Amino acid sequence: MQRRILLVEDGASTPLDLKMLLESDDQVHVDVVHNGKAALQALTDHPYSVFLTDMVLPGLGGMELIEEIQKRNLPVAVIVMTSHASIDEAVQAMRLGAYDILTKPVDSRHLRMVVQRVLRERRQVDELAALREQLRSKYSFRNIISRSPCMHAVFELISNVAQTATTVLIEGETGTGKEQVARAIHQASQVRTGPIIAINCAALPETLLESELFGHEKGAFTSAVGKRAGRFELANGGTIFLDEVGDIPAAMQAKLLRVLQERRFERVGGTESIEVDVRVIAATNRSLQKLVHEGKFREDLYYRINVVKIDLPPLRERREDIPLLAAYFAEKYARPGEPPRKISPQTMEILLNYSWPGNIRELENAIERACVTSLGDSILPQCFPAELLNGKAVKLTNGIDLTQPLPDLLRRMQASIEEEYIRKTLEQCHGSVSRCAQKCGISRRSLSAKLSAYRINKASFKDLLLSSSRNGSNA
Repeated sequence: MQRRILLVEDGASTPLDLKMLLESDDQVHVDVVHNGKAALQALTDHPYSVFLTDMVLPGLGGMELIEEIQKRNLPVAVIVMTSHASIDEAVQAMRLGAYDILTKPVDSRHLRMVVQRVLRERRQVDELAALREQLRSKYSFRNIISRSPCMHAVFELISNVAQTATTVLIEGETGTGKEQVARAIHQASQVRTGPIIAINCAALPETLLESELFGHEKGAFTSAVGKRAGRFELANGGTIFLDEVGDIPAAMQAKLLRVLQERRFERVGGTESIEVDVRVIAATNRSLQKLVHEGKFREDLYYRINVVKIDLPPLRERREDIPLLAAYFAEKYARPGEPPRKISPQTMEILLNYSWPGNIRELENAIERACVTSLGDSILPQCFPAELLNGKAVKLTNGIDLTQPLPDLLRRMQASIEEEYIRKTLEQCHGSVSRCAQKCGISRRSLSAKLSAYRINKASFKDLLLSSSRNGSNA
């Protein structure tokens, strides 16, 4: 990992000499600025390991810079180089957090020795800063963090759909970040200038849901003391996010279908037709297609909503994201004025081995709790509740093989768990593929494909049933 140093010096030749001296170490990169204002801007924009500064600078002086670094809690080691510092100034600089004071002309050997000592002591801090930089750039898309290939495919789909008015359906388990994806689509759009308005369709009874979506006129019902705009009207020019759309009652589904077809509606108790320009993003933690087959969701509404579908994978299928997300949440819930808690190797192993039925939301809650309850500077296993330590953990039958790349290992683990789950369910269903598919929550066709892939003979489970029944009759 290359370490970055910022040098502020108002001279002409000295900065270049120092830059060449320090960059003789190929693990070091030096940026040079020539005044205090530019130095403060650079420190704010980028993570630096070391900051080399003179006391006397144009505009913002060295002492003022050190005070700003302390005030903003910028994680950089400050080395002061000056020929003007009195003893009082040097003491004041050290009190404000300066790592060392060097007198000009600076001895090159001594400077390199001090800088190397700082870099050795700051290694963990710099690694955390590098991870934060990755979170902001390489592995971050809008407000979503992931290094998983399946999520990067989702990022690409978001980019493609953002510049259109196409209706989007997001399906995923609870806690997978469906609203985050909806907001990313809205934020990525350059044509949607209005707001994004969200509503949880499962949280309101049918009588209130219609009023919330379409608004009402004064006197439309007993408590309607004035005219009120609905969510569709408020989202005009922007996006409306219909969360848990699968829970909308049947009567409301017909009204919603008309709005999606015509982009116009009337308020409850009103006759005026209101036209809106709004993109609709719907989300559900259940399969809408399955609800259609069960007669619980209108087929025509399903096809109107399911124009572009985004399937969000559960956290257990993107385990390579767990270290990134854990580090992000540890920083988010750090105590004021303190650095983020480090995550011990034993803790990370627990996080990687847990099945996370509540997905990202559960991981966030676990890290927040651990940040509150940890006494030292590290998050240890005892910081987590017993249900996480002893709960639905993924059992690693062969342990962790560090010779395999993480994605390959995760695919092998997932296949092993899936095969064991199907075998046990098929045994419980006495070889009935239909009942097994229903219990697994997948289609019969998908299950048949998996039986073939794992070479599972369904007949052998029927034979077990016959064998057990014969033994019972003989007894």
